[in-house]
Amino acid sequence: MNLYDDIAYLKGVGPAKAKVLASELEIRTVADLLDYVPFRYVDRSQLSTVATLTEEDNFVVLKGRMSNMQSVATGKFRERLTVDFFDGTGILQLVWFAGTKWVREKIKPNMDFFVMGHPTVFNGQWQMSHPEIERAENGDFSTPFMPVYGTTEKMKKSGLGTRALARITEGMVASLPDVPENLPDDILAHFHLMPRRKALIAIHYPESLQQLDQARMRLKFEELFFLQLDYQYARVQRSSRSQGRIFAHVGDHFHRFYGEKIPFPLTGAQKRVIREVREDMRTGRQMNRLIQGDVGSGKTLVALMCMLIALDNGSQACLMAPTEILATQHFITFQRMLDGLGINVELLTGSVRAAAKKKIKQRLAEGDIHFLIGTHALIEDDVAFHDLGLVVIDEQHRFGVEQRGKLWAKSTVPPHVLVMTATPIPRTLAMTVYGDLDCSVIDELPPGRHPVRTYHRLERNRPLVFSFLKKQIDAGRQVYIVYPLIEESEKSDLKNLQDGLEMVQNYFPRPQYQTSMVHGRLTADEKAFEMDRFKRGLTHIMVATTVIEVGVDVPNASVMVIENAERFGLSQLHQLRGRVGRGADQAYCILMTKDHLSSTSRERIQTMCATTDGFQIAEADLRLRGPGDIQGLQQSGVLNLRLASIVDDEPLVKATRDTVHDLLASDPSLSSHPLLQHHIDNSKNKMLWGKIS
Repeated sequence: MNLYDDIAYLKGVGPAKAKVLASELEIRTVADLLDYVPFRYVDRSQLSTVATLTEEDNFVVLKGRMSNMQSVATGKFRERLTVDFFDGTGILQLVWFAGTKWVREKIKPNMDFFVMGHPTVFNGQWQMSHPEIERAENGDFSTPFMPVYGTTEKMKKSGLGTRALARITEGMVASLPDVPENLPDDILAHFHLMPRRKALIAIHYPESLQQLDQARMRLKFEELFFLQLDYQYARVQRSSRSQGRIFAHVGDHFHRFYGEKIPFPLTGAQKRVIREVREDMRTGRQMNRLIQGDVGSGKTLVALMCMLIALDNGSQACLMAPTEILATQHFITFQRMLDGLGINVELLTGSVRAAAKKKIKQRLAEGDIHFLIGTHALIEDDVAFHDLGLVVIDEQHRFGVEQRGKLWAKSTVPPHVLVMTATPIPRTLAMTVYGDLDCSVIDELPPGRHPVRTYHRLERNRPLVFSFLKKQIDAGRQVYIVYPLIEESEKSDLKNLQDGLEMVQNYFPRPQYQTSMVHGRLTADEKAFEMDRFKRGLTHIMVATTVIEVGVDVPNASVMVIENAERFGLSQLHQLRGRVGRGADQAYCILMTKDHLSSTSRERIQTMCATTDGFQIAEADLRLRGPGDIQGLQQSGVLNLRLASIVDDEPLVKATRDTVHDLLASDPSLSSHPLLQHHIDNSKNKMLWGKIS
């Protein structure tokens, strides 16, 4: 048997089952099946007795003898086979409706058997349907731990339930060929890691709990080590090979803006990040830096000042945002802050009219436009820059790899890349999937900002909540009320928003109170009109969907009410809360939920009420939802790890990160490590998003 043999040739599989395994689990070879590890184990050494069975028992193992086999016909070529099982404490009736021929051949008189399955009570007697049975030839199991594999309904119907998979893997590991080692000997010795072949066998059929722990440790280490290697190697190669523009000096545009236009003093964190970016852009290597900072920490101002450095060195800069609302917000902010400096800023979005768009593209190609702000429209094929030197991407997680790549490729010499996120990245995630990015953190809020006070309220508290909103409005403040949308095309969800608008207008009647509504089905002009009315104070309440999650800056809005808050993730709740508290007044966030919450939903709500620290929230969100598949093209789901967890295995994450760092520091090209070089060669087609942004 070879590791890359077709799975169909394994005993118990065949072409039909191989097709099911390929379609359901993407298992096509022996190596694929070897990598499909059990999600739990049944300790068959812990025996139960018939006398001690309870209806709460989910899976039990008993030892005894069979007798009194009886068969009743249930149809043409079908029968019901029953056997009495006696273990010295009582009788358990075993029942089969299929596979009876195999049972007849298997069961012999005066022989001990192990019986495994879920016991139930039928007509006052203990019974077990389709139990697993195994000869107790030597008084014990050949392997004490029975693996339990994940299956699907289609697999079960095809005879590939968890026990069937176990029989297949048992035969596979019994004849497993030599498995090549993929870690260097010095690393194996330093961390006392089990050999790879032994670990792969033990993860399916461990001989003891200690051996299972050793196998898990070995395979977790391997997963995290190669994840670190992929990212850190890419970073080393980029640092040594990626040609970048040299922005050698800071000129008049930067100095005039700093001296004349900054509305408030920069925080120490903002100054530190600008220095880090400045150092990157003068080295001659392409900058690839991530700026993370909580909502309202001043990331946009830092990005603008970095764009001014590019302009001072004769290059254009662009900023890409995920929504028209956010892009327009940036455009208005840039125009206001750059007024009088002779800097041409333009906005390019999907709703810009054709004639205006054509003119913008022409001026951009000629170099007349210094800063271009936009949405996905920036990556259209006919958008050509005269000399693009810096790309700023806001809310980077909302763009796919291919989209970012198109923008990155709009210059013969790769532009410097600065990506921003208001979703703080947990430390464990930063140590792994962001390993090839230089990270900067703006960890200070501008002076004068008050933390938003967050409260949890139930539907029965609504009259009190709306009474509070009236007091805030009467005091001159404004209010957001946000409703969830799973898919903006679903009419039922949109109707929820409209019903909410009617309810709000009943509590807050015109003309005393004015209400706006914004959702994804409005045109860009309609959204802009409603947002402008709210921003100018012409409406008191903004009823909206999550289109206001990012980019809406109304300092006078002091209350955020989030309806059905249990339907949002922590990061999204944190983003929404960040729309208030942008002025000098105390701000409030009210999380409205139904009365009965799941434990996970309740933990999310409690976390939001307990802290406004984005990094604590991000850690909790990572623990509750998983990290997301950031390595590949997907941006959601779970990181592609079989055993390791970047949340639960943080010490191992740090150990593998440090090991890879030291290894690459001494051998950047891996010339002395052929096993690792082989892995890198096989991984070259894997797209790492950090190479692009």
